[in-house]
Amino acid sequence: MTEQAAMNLTPRAIWRRLAPILVVGTFYFGVLIYPVLRIRNLLVADAPGTPELLLIMVGPIVGWLVCEWFPAPWSRRLSALALTWLGICFVAFPIVVCWEFSRLFIELDSQTWGILLLCLVGITAIYGLWSAQSLTVKHLNIAAPTTLKNTTLVQISDVHVGSRSSRFLQRIVSRVNALEPDYVLITGDLIDHRDISSAELSSLGTLRAPTYFIIGNHERYVDLAAICERLRGLNVDVLRNESRTLGDIQLLGIDDAEARTQVASVLRQLEPEADKFRLLLYHRPDGAQDAADWGIDLMLCGHTHNGQIMPFNLLVRRFFPTICGLYEVAGLKLYVSPGSGTWGPVLRLGSRCEISVIHLG
Repeated sequence: MTEQAAMNLTPRAIWRRLAPILVVGTFYFGVLIYPVLRIRNLLVADAPGTPELLLIMVGPIVGWLVCEWFPAPWSRRLSALALTWLGICFVAFPIVVCWEFSRLFIELDSQTWGILLLCLVGITAIYGLWSAQSLTVKHLNIAAPTTLKNTTLVQISDVHVGSRSSRFLQRIVSRVNALEPDYVLITGDLIDHRDISSAELSSLGTLRAPTYFIIGNHERYVDLAAICERLRGLNVDVLRNESRTLGDIQLLGIDDAEARTQVASVLRQLEPEADKFRLLLYHRPDGAQDAADWGIDLMLCGHTHNGQIMPFNLLVRRFFPTICGLYEVAGLKLYVSPGSGTWGPVLRLGSRCEISVIHLG
């Protein structure tokens, strides 16, 4: 054994490799599988048999892996089903934990408790499924020069075609056209699976307003160049660290990146246009202070989904304090969309699928 190989087998090196597996395994079995088995055992006296136990524990992972191995519309639907099931399990976890404490003070037989828990989880899941399908239109008024009075922008973000169907995208496009905006702005994560065809995106070609798109992290994870080519073929203007002049608006689009210095780094390469309302599209709500220093008036972001499923929003807020809504940073207006679609589980709890309408003037 070489000296390098021996160093790789030190306790610290072994722990560094095992720790992520242990964390993921603990979360999966402790948070996602435990509530299902707990409710199942309350309802049925006998413990689950081996085939049933394997289905509960391994089935969702297999459903997700099939989509990774065999990307196709049918496998994406299977993956969405598996991830939605895990989302329901996540919702069930705090409910079951609260029950574990309350049963110390309230005496009921196991089957009655099981029925009550099943009903509570079921009602919550149905609401979450409905909420993920429901589109909310939010209107905002943003001060701008009088020359832009009555100018209307529509922002959609985080549609996640792949996790969501092309039919869902068609519904969004139909609602956007009904709003009759002057410009449509797509702030990333439009797509989250590879090999999403032009046919599945074809409804974008029916948008009646000029449409501009910036990439999000999920486009970077899949076939980015092909995505940009397909969108351009549908008359969507893809902004890659560049700007456009739209009358009295200077529209800037910056590629998503993990580095928090991305906004500052790209803006240093671009020139502000005098006497223009400067509008920046960036996928994640980072770099607002840098944008304000450069002279941006309005910054539109997405990415956070407002946590999508409670109580996950508590964790997201630690990474992105400007998690959702309208903020002001050194004179700059920052709007963070909760997203128009969903990623992973087709569920929304404590958040909404939003089409944002920005009225300037």
